[in-house]
Amino acid sequence: MTPEEITPTWLSEILGADVVAVQAERIGDGLVGLNLRVAIEYADPASTDGLPSSVVIKLPSLDETSRATGIALRNYEREVKFYDHIAATVAIRVPHCHHASWSEDTGDFVLVLEDMAPAAQGDQVSGCGVEQAHSAVVELAQLHGPRWDDPTLNDHEFLTRRTGPEDAQQLVGLWSMFLPGFLATYETYLTEPGVALLHAFGPKLAAWIDGRTGPATVVHGDYRLDNLLFATPDGGPPVTAVDWQTPGHGAPVGDLAYFCGAGLVPAERREHEAALVSSYRQALSAYGVGVETAWLDAQYRREAFAGVVMSVVASQIVGSTARSEAMFAAMASRHVQHCLDLDSLDAIA
Repeated sequence: MTPEEITPTWLSEILGADVVAVQAERIGDGLVGLNLRVAIEYADPASTDGLPSSVVIKLPSLDETSRATGIALRNYEREVKFYDHIAATVAIRVPHCHHASWSEDTGDFVLVLEDMAPAAQGDQVSGCGVEQAHSAVVELAQLHGPRWDDPTLNDHEFLTRRTGPEDAQQLVGLWSMFLPGFLATYETYLTEPGVALLHAFGPKLAAWIDGRTGPATVVHGDYRLDNLLFATPDGGPPVTAVDWQTPGHGAPVGDLAYFCGAGLVPAERREHEAALVSSYRQALSAYGVGVETAWLDAQYRREAFAGVVMSVVASQIVGSTARSEAMFAAMASRHVQHCLDLDSLDAIA
């Protein structure tokens, strides 16, 4: 589906009301998907109680590289199926989904979602303060807690999993393929110890995946500021999580370390991360999930590499813009420093 196909007739069918006019504007900095805010005019405004005055419509990227990536990696399929099968079973705040469809033949998709305005998108480049970070990690527990160690998640084939030798070798291959290109662009943003860490991590990548232990749950897979909407003085929920293109069934602490590693600038992260990790652990207890501090800290230390892997691989498979380079530069430099600060390489057997 293209933006030109968002017509009053089409939205009338989706919303079950007589829509006479629509006006779309692009929002956000989506790299794999295109996000549009669509203002809606109804034929009879007096009879539209409960119907939205605007929605956010998500479509495939207009960039051919990014679109091909979204189809090949099943990102579009996974997001639709997350809203269809998982969203109602977890407590994390997500936009209400008015419509979700995905074409198995073409790989294209469309989502019609609740417009969360006046909530505002976080900014991965500038980072956030400790109050927003605290809200984000507590909200993350609302995703992980309800289905912590739930075996029925195995019934959902579309959820990503990295648990076997084939998955490990595939990621090792991607790392080897993309690291040179990544360094050609981003080495200038890294310290010398940071570059050395990347080269040392490659031979340990398979062991990093194979060495994961502990319970699994629903994970976001890309839980970072650009994919979070925060309340503003004008309103909105404290935190809303969007961009569910990489939902998985895996290690929960990966989401936590990924967010903390690049959500705050390193100085603030060092000062506050122990308290943030503790807040996440306490929030899990609302779901009867008891997590030992020693286990959580050990997993957090290992999973700091989740952000490093995402920075290297994702930066090479989406279209490049000035904003995307600034974003991946911020992510890579902060995630690499996170691993250096925690001596994460030594945590891999």
